[in-house]
Amino acid sequence: MTPLPDCFCPVDGTRVPTGSLAWCCPVCRGPLDLDFAPTPASLKSLAGRVNSLWRYAECLPLSSPSVSLGEGRTPLVPLKDGVSAKLDFLMPTLSFKDRGAVLLAELALRLRPGRVIADSSGNAGTAVAAYCARAQLPCTVYVPDGTSAKKLEQIGAHGARLEVVPGDREAAARAAREAADEEGTFYASHVFNPYFLHGTKTYVHELWEDLGGRLPDVIVVPVGNGTLLLGASLAIAELHAAGMIDRRPALYAVQSAAVAPLAHAWHEGADDLVGVTPAVPTFAEGIAIPRPPRARQILRAVRDSGGTFLTVTEDQLRHAQRDLASQGLYVESTGVACWAAVREGALGARTAVVPLCGAGLKTGLADS
Repeated sequence: MTPLPDCFCPVDGTRVPTGSLAWCCPVCRGPLDLDFAPTPASLKSLAGRVNSLWRYAECLPLSSPSVSLGEGRTPLVPLKDGVSAKLDFLMPTLSFKDRGAVLLAELALRLRPGRVIADSSGNAGTAVAAYCARAQLPCTVYVPDGTSAKKLEQIGAHGARLEVVPGDREAAARAAREAADEEGTFYASHVFNPYFLHGTKTYVHELWEDLGGRLPDVIVVPVGNGTLLLGASLAIAELHAAGMIDRRPALYAVQSAAVAPLAHAWHEGADDLVGVTPAVPTFAEGIAIPRPPRARQILRAVRDSGGTFLTVTEDQLRHAQRDLASQGLYVESTGVACWAAVREGALGARTAVVPLCGAGLKTGLADS
């Protein structure tokens, strides 16, 4: 079995052996990155490999998975005007979070903690619960009060213990982080643990393969904690460094106008969050994150790509969800954010891909 790479703090450089259960930098308490710079396999060599995200074995920090549910390799379908959609709501737990959760569960299985905990607005918690069930690991998921009843039902069905925390998404995260410091606990954080990002990056490796060794002009990504965007940035860097793409696509980050701390910082020209963003209700509950811990990394990734931030209103979310449903695609209200941002021609003649990240059965239709 390949040795696990170490983690390090991108702020102060502190190194953390992956074999430990440390979930953050012991100095600044910030998120960790992974000391891992792989070289992707050639397009030709991918033929005939396992039909899941594990086909990109050279780019994954874990090998020989034992908890896979066949995640990855989701369809890419055209919408209109050069924009295609990647149907990541067709994952085993019906959201893109499976890409990262499978790596967290696989890592936890190798570290053998006493318990696994996670915090979530629903989809990440569901994914962690499912893969922990697959790995036969005890799991507790912290969720904020008001989380979709269907998501709570799904988490509980996988056998995870639910901790419903009074307050917003940040309150649930604080409660989980307090518990994460208890001895023998593996914090399966989709924000702090870099293994999650190395799972979400397979989204772009799949795009590259399905498009015949190229990427679109623009990759549009919903951003709350930024795990899909940062994963996409990792994959783009890997493919570019290996000479497998000659240009980097622009990353367009989409937030709900109701909770848009990163878009606000972007338009202020700032390198980090500016001011205080209140947590207010929005149909895009999955990206309603007032203080994302990786804010600086997200802003830098978008800037370095030549991209930008877009925001969408509640009306735009509502109309986009119904528009996709009229095309046969029933997507949850958070998952339509990217289509809401670009469906009226914001990209001009450029080609683009939007992710449809979660199934509509998780939330139902946005209120009319």
